[in-house]
Amino acid sequence: MSAGLEAERLARLRDVLSEFPRLAVATSGGVDSTTLGVFAHRLLGARALLVHAVSPAVPEAATERLRALARSEGFALRLIDAGELADPRYRANPLDRCYFCKSNLYAAIRGIWEGPIASGTNRDDLGDFRPGLRAAREWGVRHPYLEAGFDKAAVRDLARRLGLADLAELPASPCLASRLETGIAVTPERLALVARIERLLEDRFGPGDQRCRIRAGRIEIELPAERLAALAAAARADLVRAVRAELARAGLALPVGLGPYRRGGAVVRADP
Repeated sequence: MSAGLEAERLARLRDVLSEFPRLAVATSGGVDSTTLGVFAHRLLGARALLVHAVSPAVPEAATERLRALARSEGFALRLIDAGELADPRYRANPLDRCYFCKSNLYAAIRGIWEGPIASGTNRDDLGDFRPGLRAAREWGVRHPYLEAGFDKAAVRDLARRLGLADLAELPASPCLASRLETGIAVTPERLALVARIERLLEDRFGPGDQRCRIRAGRIEIELPAERLAALAAAARADLVRAVRAELARAGLALPVGLGPYRRGGAVVRADP
């Protein structure tokens, strides 16, 4: 990617954000929205607010990352409860669960903020199944990265330019509810179980594209294909025992399988 193109995109993003007299950035704690929030703060100063929903579906590490950045960067951070778990439509975990999640999020932000709202959606997100984008349209949410032509690689490059190298290297981490197979109800207990098992995976393998999927009648651990292939039989057995121990602490006894990581692997679409 040429330096000229990157400079052009950066200038466009600066122009887009400069339009706003004030702006709330909906921030998950991941690389996309957090990078946007930091950039908006550095450009707009006190006119920018980062809003983060604290929820059992949000990894604690994401919330702590934002708190630490707020201290070091000096940006305004507002923690809210979006209330999605009080919505039976969200808890039922339908195919469009993200629509109800984002609808609750944007409604909660609108309850504390009268100005424009922005998200960290980038061009690569348009190739995924993203029901939350419909909620964004309904609530008039802006997508500065899309307006400036940013894809994921450009977002990571921006994070590095801002001196946020650790943030730039973060793996993708959708909300914990994305680990539950479509139709399996979202509960705080299931989300907490996923969080504990994924911490176990990170302790063993470091950060990366690895997931604990709760499926009908079983647990599936997804690891990057090359990591899974390199895992010796004894190491596989030890990992399964460790996951079963976590299940036992939760009072569960379910089969545990290992498989390759698949993006969006818990989404189950009905046959046409």
